[in-house]
Formats: sequence, structure tokens, C-alpha cells
Amino acid sequence: MREITYTEAAREGLDEEMARDSSVFVVGEGIGKRGGNFNTTLGLFDKYGPQRLRDTPIAERGFIGMCTGAAMTGTRPVVDFMFFDFILDATGEMINQIAKMQYMSSGRLKMPIVLRGCVGVGGSSATHHSGNYYSFYSHVPGWRVVLPTTPRDAKGLLKSAIRSDDPVLFLEHKLLLNTRGEVPDPDVDELIPFGKASVRREGTDVTAVAFGMMVNRTLEAAETLAQDGIRVEVIDPRSVAPLDMETILESLAKTGRMVIVDEDYGPAGMGAEIAALVADRAFDELDAPVRRVNGVHTPIPYSPPLEAAVVPNRDTIIGAIRDLVAE
Repeated sequence: MREITYTEAAREGLDEEMARDSSVFVVGEGIGKRGGNFNTTLGLFDKYGPQRLRDTPIAERGFIGMCTGAAMTGTRPVVDFMFFDFILDATGEMINQIAKMQYMSSGRLKMPIVLRGCVGVGGSSATHHSGNYYSFYSHVPGWRVVLPTTPRDAKGLLKSAIRSDDPVLFLEHKLLLNTRGEVPDPDVDELIPFGKASVRREGTDVTAVAFGMMVNRTLEAAETLAQDGIRVEVIDPRSVAPLDMETILESLAKTGRMVIVDEDYGPAGMGAEIAALVADRAFDELDAPVRRVNGVHTPIPYSPPLEAAVVPNRDTIIGAIRDLVAE
């Protein structure tokens, strides 16, 4: 094991898969010699050349459509679109073509395509560069939607995504890119499966399910609450499609209380889905109603103070958990 950044880990995973399988190639804006807006492909252009790291015009619908056709022929395209907001221009291809092609061909055609890019609020990126939207695509049959939060998960999940015959949305929170963590040595070919949550902290009083950057915020809150004897178990689903409800329900059976922390909007979001599943499958385990902590339902402002005001933070999470324990 060694300690590297989230971006370094994901880039290492991409490099290993490109070296292992010559059918893997990357397209996107600025991912060639420049190495990507977030250094996702830094140094790989010199190693693999322009045929496998192809810069594109600003035409998301065009190059995603192109890669959809390429995936149908058996190659494994990785589309690096920088910000998740940009991919909305290709919604037609993503829902009507990518997600449905395997079904419409009775399984004769596979769809081994990865669409990766940044999500989340932070850095005064304003409303066109701060979307999450992962709940949109978890609603669509056919998509795998993953949200790694540690460097180890970033590498292991990206390698699994590239080897998958199903389409995968690989979503990286921009505030996690420079975080550091332990990752196995390069000679360890670690694949992390979809649909398997990680218990990031064990506890007995409250189950906290958190997504993306909110995992780190919730861990900070849990550390503070532990000083008062409130033991919070923190669950990181890592993927939202498929979603590992078994691990979540096992934790709830132990704690009896649940809070769901997600900077994405509350209406029709992942918190609502999990709360509904808990009510259906584990109502008798609840000692109090499920609480949700979400970002404010508003376009994301550019102003740093206003941006901070619309996102859950350590103190708002602590307050919600204290209220839940007092129920």
C-alpha cells in the first residue's frame, strides 16, 4: 500500500486498463497533450498517442454518439466530459441509445462505455458546473452509476467500469480530487464490484448514509458526536445503481435510526428512494422517522458565501443527528 491522491489513483487505473486492453480509448475536450482539465489523463498522451487519447471539439452529443457506435463494435470508449452538467446535451443518446441498446438487440450488442466527469458543489463553479444529477440516471434501466469517495475506490471502481459490458457513469466529486488515501501497489489488480457499500465508520446509535463529498463531512460530524457518546455508523454506498440496500438495512437493524446526507436536491432524490425502501422493507426496525439532509433546492450560486449556505456542512449534519437521537 502507498498513499496517493484520488486523481492519481484513477489515472493509474486508466493507465493499467489501457495497457492491458488495446480496445480501450479516451475521448474528450483537452484530454490529449494537455492531460485533461483535472489531470485525469496527464502523461498518457505521450504513452498511447492521439489514436487512443483523442481531443474533441465542444460537441458532447456528437462524440458521445460516436462512442456509442464504437462500443457497439466491441471497443471500450471512455468519455471524459469534465463536468457532469455538460453531458446533459447528450441525454437523448444516453437514454434512448446507450441504455436501451442491449435490450433492443436481445443481448447481441454489448455497451462497454464509460462516461466520467466531475459532479458536486465547490470552488465557486456556479450553476453550470456544480450539478450532481446522479438520481436522474439511476432511474434509467441499463445504467451503472458509481460515486467513488476514496482514492482506492476511484481506482478499483474505474477498472471495474472499463471492464464492464454495461454502460457506466463514473462520477467524481471535484472536492475529492486532491484528497489522499492508501491504494494497493500497481502489481495488485484490485477490482471493486458495483453494488457493494463500504462501512466507513462503525457505530450503534445512528446509521448515516452519505454520498460523495458528504461522506467526508459526515465522518467529521461522527467524530465530533463521538465525544458526546453518540456512535454514528457511516455507510458509503459507492454506487447508486445498483444500490446495496442489504448493507444499509443491516446497519439500521443495529442502530434503529437513520439519516441520509446528500448535497443533491431532496425532491425525487436518492434519499427519498432509500427512505421509501426502508419503510417498505424495515419499518419495524425504525425507532424514529428517517431524516434527510440535502442541499437547498435552488440553482447553485457563484458567490462563495452563498455557495456554502446551500450545501450541508458538518454542523448541519451534527444538528440533524442530535435531533434524531432525541426523538
